[in-house]
Amino acid sequence: MDAFFTPRAIAVLGASTSPEKLGYAVARNLIEGGFPGEVHLVNPRGGFLFGRPIFTRLSEIPGEIDLAVLIVPAAATPQALRECAAKSVRAAIIPSGGFRETDAAGAALEAECLQIARQNGLRLIGPNCIGVIDTHLPLDTTFLAPPPPEKGDLALLSHSGALAAAVIDWARGQGFGFSRIVSLGNQADVTETDLLPTCADDPHTRVICLYLESLGDGAKFIQTARAIAQRKPILALKTGRSQAGARAAASHTGALASSENAFQAAFSKAGVLRFDTLEEMFDSALALAAFPLPAGGRVTILTNAGGPGVLAADALEAHGLSLADLTPATLDTLRGLLPAAASAHNPVDMLAAASPALYADCLKTSLADPHSDAVIVILPPSPVYPTEQIAAALLPIITESQKPILPVVMGAGLVTATRAAFRAAGVPTFTFPERAVAALSSLRRRSQFLEEMEAESAPEAFPAAAALAARMGFSPAAAAHPLPEQIPAPSENLPAEAVFRLLEAIGIPVAAPRLAESPEQAASLAAELGFPLVMKIASPDILHKSDIGGVLLNLNSPEAVSSGYAQILAVARKNRPQARIVGVTLQRQAQAGQEVILGAVRDPQFDALMMFGSGGVEVEGLKDIAFGLAPLSRREALAMVEKTWAGRKLSGFRAIAPADKEAVIEALVRLSWLAYRLPPLSEIEINPLRVMEHGALALDARAIVLK
Repeated sequence: MDAFFTPRAIAVLGASTSPEKLGYAVARNLIEGGFPGEVHLVNPRGGFLFGRPIFTRLSEIPGEIDLAVLIVPAAATPQALRECAAKSVRAAIIPSGGFRETDAAGAALEAECLQIARQNGLRLIGPNCIGVIDTHLPLDTTFLAPPPPEKGDLALLSHSGALAAAVIDWARGQGFGFSRIVSLGNQADVTETDLLPTCADDPHTRVICLYLESLGDGAKFIQTARAIAQRKPILALKTGRSQAGARAAASHTGALASSENAFQAAFSKAGVLRFDTLEEMFDSALALAAFPLPAGGRVTILTNAGGPGVLAADALEAHGLSLADLTPATLDTLRGLLPAAASAHNPVDMLAAASPALYADCLKTSLADPHSDAVIVILPPSPVYPTEQIAAALLPIITESQKPILPVVMGAGLVTATRAAFRAAGVPTFTFPERAVAALSSLRRRSQFLEEMEAESAPEAFPAAAALAARMGFSPAAAAHPLPEQIPAPSENLPAEAVFRLLEAIGIPVAAPRLAESPEQAASLAAELGFPLVMKIASPDILHKSDIGGVLLNLNSPEAVSSGYAQILAVARKNRPQARIVGVTLQRQAQAGQEVILGAVRDPQFDALMMFGSGGVEVEGLKDIAFGLAPLSRREALAMVEKTWAGRKLSGFRAIAPADKEAVIEALVRLSWLAYRLPPLSEIEINPLRVMEHGALALDARAIVLK
């Protein structure tokens, strides 16, 4: 990737002497922008531009070319790439449109370009992009109108060239700049995943921002981003939320899963901070580049007016942060500093006439409190002191603090000089308290991710899951643990007994069903199993048995079992006349407990998507669910569990007795490894998993294997 960012020599194919042409703009930005290497211009018409000769062919240029910018029509691009290959050019940028984004002919043209590039070891950015900018080299291969973006420490990798261009202009007005900007276009070759490592290695980049419309290789993205996120923050805005509809699926897990859930789980696993708006993303990016990370989520608010303080306090709760409970010693010190009418309690209201010295003293006192992890200091226009004087008193404290201090400078014209003073010191400001709190929450999310990575050990790979995959012929791994002798061959819907054997093989306790194909066999099995019993219809075509009356509870005698057999078959045949009915299954009825659902569904981009939530028949109505990507670590499983009411009430709630949360986490981790190791497993679900005071038991399960 270095040919894109540190080329020694660049050729512009399609350079033009006409100022209205893109070939002119690219040449201008490279030459007048101060690129320190060689810039060669190519056009069959020849001539001169910016005092340089225009070569008629690429082959005429003496010496090596690292990077070519192809400002040529789409139809001429394959030939231009062949010329680049003949010249041993290492990389090319294709701004032209008219490829895959247009029609089938354009897609074929793009495929031809990619084939030429791969055959000759040539890397491509584009087509249909605006190019690459590195403000520190400097390098600007785009055709954007001047001025170029300001220097900064944020890298932006964008799927949209128009959006990148707009952000450059907007950022200039906001007073911040970029280290690198790449417009990726169609991503025929180079993707955002390919560029993450080079941005991570760039000494001028502190934060990486992504604007994504899709992802190609999801697993590669997670692996790459997760490694880099432990070194530098990665922020993302992913569009397309509104298109994430529920898919048609047999299991509750499949029906509730969506591409949106998968993307959210992928970003979480990779440590990528996701945002809904560009403003939120760049607020957080600037904060992450400038401030230390908080050790916790306890925040002190300093203000000279009550209203802004209340806004900040409300926003804290909305973002999962809290007001710091200041110590008695801190409160005493603040009371000694503040006027009698002021409030020493958090939010600390210093009143409208607060002086620069009072701001500074209260800030130092708040920072010294061991209960305060961060401070938001609010500066509305003061009726007494110019806010730039207050800023001057605060800046040395902010820049030297080991805790984050986020300044909110409210207003516009009256505080222009104040914002400029903070900006000159490398300290971002926020127009309103809510924006500062949102940025602070990103700092906290980042610190939590790093804490979790430091504490997390490598997840156990569960050899039994790998061995099971090998037994079924889906992996070269050798079986390392005893497994059931009869593993079913792949079919669309696995019989319940087969699914339970899969669960038993990876160590999930089950209430194993016994199949009865006649009333007499059912009565005999009942005497063997003991009472009370649960009876369920056995049919590969009926997955949600309770929906059609296919479940009977509390069967307490052989006679009840015999009559239940006839009853349940009659109901099933009435409600699902086309279903294949094998008989019934019998299970010993489990002791009372809470019920949850565990599931996995195969995602086309991110492999196995795991789900946890409230179990039973209401799962799709309640939608009390959380998602994660397999394989899960114990930390990730715990996080999924605690996101839901089903998980939180495992600790007990009023009349609900506590249940074994550790057993749930263990089952969720083990199920994730089964889904991860068994690619043909399209869907698998335990619903419900009965969670008792000690232990958990899978009462019902279903699975679909791809044919």
